[in-house]
Amino acid sequence: MEALTNAVSAINGVVWGPLMLVLILGTGLFLQAGLKIMPIVRLSFGFRLLWKGRTPPSGSEGEISPFNALMTSLSATIGTGNIAGVATAIFLGGPGALFWMWCTALVGMATKYAEAVCAVKYREVDALGNHVGGPMYYIKNGLSKKWAWMAPAFAGFGAIAGFGIGNTVQANSVADVLNSSYGIPTWATGLLLLVLVGAVILGGIKRIAQVAGKLVPFMAIAYLLAGLVILGVNVAEIPAAFGLIFTHAFTPTAATGGFAGAAVWAAIRFGVARGVFSNEAGLGSAPIAHAAAQTKGPVNQGLVAMLGTFIDTLIICTITGMAIITSGAWTSGETGASLTSAAFESTIPGVGGHIVTIALAIFAFTTMLGWSFYGEKCVAYLFGVKSIMPFRILWCLAAPLGAMANLGFIWLLADTLNALMAIPNLIALVLLSPVVFQVTREFFASDGASEEPVAAAAD
Repeated sequence: MEALTNAVSAINGVVWGPLMLVLILGTGLFLQAGLKIMPIVRLSFGFRLLWKGRTPPSGSEGEISPFNALMTSLSATIGTGNIAGVATAIFLGGPGALFWMWCTALVGMATKYAEAVCAVKYREVDALGNHVGGPMYYIKNGLSKKWAWMAPAFAGFGAIAGFGIGNTVQANSVADVLNSSYGIPTWATGLLLLVLVGAVILGGIKRIAQVAGKLVPFMAIAYLLAGLVILGVNVAEIPAAFGLIFTHAFTPTAATGGFAGAAVWAAIRFGVARGVFSNEAGLGSAPIAHAAAQTKGPVNQGLVAMLGTFIDTLIICTITGMAIITSGAWTSGETGASLTSAAFESTIPGVGGHIVTIALAIFAFTTMLGWSFYGEKCVAYLFGVKSIMPFRILWCLAAPLGAMANLGFIWLLADTLNALMAIPNLIALVLLSPVVFQVTREFFASDGASEEPVAAAAD
């Protein structure tokens, strides 16, 4: 196990080195510039489209409503990254890591928008009659043959990564927090997750979307309200918290209390890495869900998709990070979900810890649902639709194994696989950026200019 950990650690050091950070942030900045920061200035328009997207537009093709497509995407992105991931970033990189998470989100909105535009524009109908899309399809259908190798590469990385970021990491985190909070054996949590996840994913994308459409808004709002209570209690500490965040984004964090100190590079590295882990902008996972949306055109769904990054990182991750910093818990020496739990519990004794435990359990469950869909589409791309049911069974069986595995190694493996997924996807987005810019201009030059979500650029 030690040899395997060392090998993965060596790969992680390469794929999450300066080149990857430049690729992620650079691609997002390039897309934001090419779109003339449209994802930011049209944010309210996106929310209006989302609200109207609760009911699929007439004459649209796809399997799920635009609203449920975003909820399915959010079910995969709002997970342990919002609770344990933010805490880990602050523990390893200091308060400045939260600033770099924000930067990742601001440029990531453009990345997520471009991903969904390409996913809808280049989607296909599979042998079962379902709309399928994502990086493997926009690489295959949008790029020349010399780039064709990237499609199976992404699908392969995605299929494997799903078992890390979307399954075992989630199962492990919820098993750990339930064991520490309530003494529930990890094997019992694993078996419960197996049953609950199996009951949903065996019904396919429509059942996943139905569950996500109800559970995700409820859990996100509940966690947000709890976080606002924490900030309300610690309101006097908010200015100082912002001072720490902006100061330590550019200067080293000194050791204090149980915090060992961190260099600026650590703040950047772990802020970006955990930001991407949480909102998945650039990974290429979310467009797989958006490709199934019943939408009139790629720009419509792109405007809805970009909200996922905003909601996940700029709202939910910020609440977690600010709660940790304002409570002073970031210097306690705790890390992961335990750090977030300590922050909530110290502010709301007797209640805060339970809030984090319940939120983490629900977040992890929905993430496993969303990522099961991503994984099965990657597997189906490689091996055909006959592989879907065996994949779903294997996905369910992986939950108990993840619940009892070593948390440190799982985080390391998930981090590494994230980067390997992102590389072919980001390359494809840069190459397809002229198409994204063109359909966006056409949309806003015609019907989009009136801000009425009726028609879009042609598929």
